[in-house]
Amino acid sequence: MTDEEEPRRPRRPAMFSPGALDAQASSGVDPAEVSAIAHETAAVLVGRGRATDDPELTRRLVSLVDELGMATVAELWAGRPAVSLPGALWRLYAIHESVRRDAVGAAADYDLGRQLADVQHVIAGAAEPPSPEALRDLVDAILTGVFDGDLAVALERAAAFCRIISVGRAHRADERDGHDERGAGEATRSAAALLDTAGDLERAASAWRAGNLD
Repeated sequence: MTDEEEPRRPRRPAMFSPGALDAQASSGVDPAEVSAIAHETAAVLVGRGRATDDPELTRRLVSLVDELGMATVAELWAGRPAVSLPGALWRLYAIHESVRRDAVGAAADYDLGRQLADVQHVIAGAAEPPSPEALRDLVDAILTGVFDGDLAVALERAAAFCRIISVGRAHRADERDGHDERGAGEATRSAAALLDTAGDLERAASAWRAGNLD
């Protein structure tokens, strides 16, 4: 690749609008091609982000959902294996977006969970106290670390964050038992899913360190 070609690469994911993806699906695109697109776009995104010191580019990559939309990001990466670069990116962006959408709820779960998972709190690195604003800053910092820090550390921080939220959510579910069974059940399932996500992210971090997260 030449120096002249390199600056164009970070724009590649923007080619895949929801309409374009729908057209691909309806035209019977080979699943192997869809997988290749997912892995290529993830590699381009991370590679370009880590190859530059441009804070504006990093900001745009962190805010990728604002440009593409969550549906497009999901179409690109949600179906990939958990321990893969697109699978890990999907989980990171989903965590980031969930906190942006409900920072108050995330802060409440985190505040309770950190009291019972203090080691994970240190790994996640949230500010004190864990206000909604601090939680937004934390997920911004974790996603920023993908592009200008140690990607494995970013994945481990995200995993710790998920474990803390899971603990808090599970205890809040217990508080609903007996008077809000539906809410308690939903919270319990969500807490379990977060634990699964944490494990996925930890395995992805190990794979990145071993040089085989692709």
